[in-house]
Amino acid sequence: MTRLPGVSELLAQAAAAVPDRPAVLAGGRSVTFRELDERCSRLVEGLAARGIGPGVRTALLVPPGIEFVSLAFALFRCGAVPVLIDPGIGWRNLGRCLDEAAPEAFIGSAKAHIARIIGGWGKDSIKTALSPSNALGPRGGPRGVGASGPDFDKNGTAAILFTSGSTGAPKGAVYTHSLFAHQAAMLKEHFGIEPGGVSVATFPLFALFDVALGLTTIIPRMDPTRPARVDPLEIVLPIQEHGAVQLFGSPALLDALSRCGERHGVCLPSLRRVISCGAPVPAKVLARLARMLGPGAEIHTPYGATEALPVACITAAEVLGETAALTAQGRGVCVGRPWPGMEVRIVGISDEPIGSWSEELCLPQGRTGEIVVKGPVVTAEYFRRPEATALAKIPDHGSVRHRMGDLGYFDDRGRLWFCGRKSHRVGGLFTIPCEGVFNQHPAVRRSALVGVPSGPVLCVELERGADEARVRRELLETARRFEHTKAIRTVLFHPAFPVDIRHNAKISREKLAVWAQRRIP
Repeated sequence: MTRLPGVSELLAQAAAAVPDRPAVLAGGRSVTFRELDERCSRLVEGLAARGIGPGVRTALLVPPGIEFVSLAFALFRCGAVPVLIDPGIGWRNLGRCLDEAAPEAFIGSAKAHIARIIGGWGKDSIKTALSPSNALGPRGGPRGVGASGPDFDKNGTAAILFTSGSTGAPKGAVYTHSLFAHQAAMLKEHFGIEPGGVSVATFPLFALFDVALGLTTIIPRMDPTRPARVDPLEIVLPIQEHGAVQLFGSPALLDALSRCGERHGVCLPSLRRVISCGAPVPAKVLARLARMLGPGAEIHTPYGATEALPVACITAAEVLGETAALTAQGRGVCVGRPWPGMEVRIVGISDEPIGSWSEELCLPQGRTGEIVVKGPVVTAEYFRRPEATALAKIPDHGSVRHRMGDLGYFDDRGRLWFCGRKSHRVGGLFTIPCEGVFNQHPAVRRSALVGVPSGPVLCVELERGADEARVRRELLETARRFEHTKAIRTVLFHPAFPVDIRHNAKISREKLAVWAQRRIP
C-alpha cells in the first residue's frame, strides 16, 4: 500500500513543483513556495533550539497570515503537536481549552501573550513562550531539513483541533498524521486540485490545505471569527485581481458576498469552484452565488465536522435542480452521497453511549436516526475527555466509528439527508425539516425551531422592512398545512440570531430557547 505524504512533505513537494509561485499573500506581503519552505526549515531549527520538537504540545495563537502558515507547517515538520483553538470562543473558554490541552509551549501574538499572562492560562504546563519572530533559527542553515524531517508514526498525534463549542463545551479532537494525509488526498482527488492555481481562503485551516496542495493562498483582510461581517469587496477584489480559481467560505460569508453580487451586478468569472461547509447553505444563497460565476464553475457543500471531515458532498446544481424543492416540503437538507472511502450508517436515536458496533444497530433506508461514520478521516478520541469520547465513539473491531450528533436518513438514491442536531430535537420534531417549510417565505431570512416548557416555538429572523403581523399570520397558516409543523403555534421575531464563532452559520438554538422563554408570558 502506497504511503501518503504527510502535510510537511506536501509543502516540500509544492516547493519543488512551483518554487517561484507565491505561496501566501496576506496583509500586503507575499512569500513564494521556496521561501516558505526555507522559512519552515529555519523555524524547525529555532524551535528545536528552544526545546520544541517531537511530541511537544504547542499552542499556536497567531492571526492568519504568513507567520501562522509558516509556524503551522514548521510544527508539523518537527513533529510537535499544534494545539489550535478559535480565539473567537472568548478569553474565558480559550483559557479553559488551554488548561485542558496542557501545552508545554505557547507561540502567540503580543495580544495573546498578554491575555495568557493576565488569565494565567497554562501556568502549570507552559515552559516555553515565544512570539513568531523569536521562533526563527539563523539564516543560511542547512537546506533540506523540511524535506525529510523525522519519520512519524502514521497513527501518532499530529495536532489537537478544538471544536467551536456551538452545541456544548469545546473539545479537543485528536488528529493523527494519517488523518491529515488522507484529508489532503481526498480533497485533491475530489476537486481535481492541481498546483499553480490561486485560492482565497477565509478559514485558517483550509489555507493550510491550499498551500500543501500547491495553491497560491490569499488570506483576505477580515476577522476570521466574524465571517458574517466581512466586507464583500475584501473578497471580490482579490479574486478579480489575481484570477482566483477557488474560494472557501462559510455560508454566512457567501450570503454577504452573494447579496453584494446581486445588488451591484458583480461577476467572478475566474472562479472554477466554491467550497462551503460548517452549516447548510440556503438554496437562495446558492442561487444568488451561482449567478456570479461563469460557465462550468460549481459550488460544493461538503458535510462533516471537526471530528470527521469530509463525510459527504453535494453540488449547488443538484440542490437547485432537485433537492431544494424537497427541502421546502420538509424533507430536510440533502448533503449528498458519502465521500469515496467513507462509510455512513444511520442508527436509532439515543443519548446513551454505544459500547460496541453491530450492523443490527442500523435503521432501514428512509428512517431518520443518528448519522454514524467510519473512514480514514474519523478521529478516534477527544483529548483528555474520556466521557465525551465514550458518548461520541463506537468501538468497531480495532477501529472507531464517530457519532456525528446529527440526525438524518438515506433516500432511495443513496443520498444522505440532514435533519438537524440530535440535541436540538423538540419532542418529536426535528429542526431542519420544520424550518425548511418556513424558510421559503420571501420575508424570512432564516428560522429556528426551539423548545420551551409551553411547547415548540418558531423564532424568525426577517428580511429588512417585513411586516411582522402579516408574516406571523402567513407562517402560522403554513404550519397548519404540514403534518410535522401543525403543532407549532407560536412565532417570535428575533433581530439577529446568535451563531457559532467559527462559521457564523450554525444557529445557537440553546441561547434562542432562553430568549424565547423570556418572551412568552
